[in-house]
Amino acid sequence: MTITTCVFDAYGTLFDVAAAARLAAAEPGREEMAASWPKLAEDWRRKQLEYTWLRAVMDRHTDFWTVTQDGLDWALEAAGLADPELRERLLALYWELPAYPEVPAMLAALKSKGLATAILSNGSPEMLAGAVASAGIGAFLDDTLSVESVGVFKPDARVYRLVAARFGRTAEEVLFVSSNGWDAAAASGFGFRTAWVNRSGQPMDRLPARPHHVLPDLTTIPDIARK
Repeated sequence: MTITTCVFDAYGTLFDVAAAARLAAAEPGREEMAASWPKLAEDWRRKQLEYTWLRAVMDRHTDFWTVTQDGLDWALEAAGLADPELRERLLALYWELPAYPEVPAMLAALKSKGLATAILSNGSPEMLAGAVASAGIGAFLDDTLSVESVGVFKPDARVYRLVAARFGRTAEEVLFVSSNGWDAAAASGFGFRTAWVNRSGQPMDRLPARPHHVLPDLTTIPDIARK
């Protein structure tokens, strides 16, 4: 069936989640972070995601901003960085994450072909609005869908159903794109066509379903969507 709608995960897919730690480390007076920021960024992201899964399993939902702060607190403690000012700076930068370089042109190409485009994210509406505005990509998106409307994090199927509720499409008409292999796999199991943006060359997750496409970046998404 023809793809009519392209839906993207936000953090790590459209927006560079490592940028907050990288930019903070480059600021004057933070030379101690020059070597440690990649590990800090990795720990922060890993804990952020782990806390979404655990809260979903425990049926103890909270907004994504809370788990983002909790993940950072764990990462800072693990790095031995008890610095309240650094914490606040990192959190402020998270609201202004840049998009990956290929994102604007890729989204523009999709819109020029008449496809609907949207974000489907764990992020809270306020966080997503801030990121979209900061990256300057709002003109290329038809909507931004947040898990807050169903009160559970991905990969719960209720999240993926938000796409049909908003656009009235069948699952087969949707191309879902994520930088998280587990997210792309779950979306494949739901019935979407999927692309995993595997920027770091990670192994395939051993899950019941697999992504239909594995890509190094988002550049070829318009070509895939036309198939």
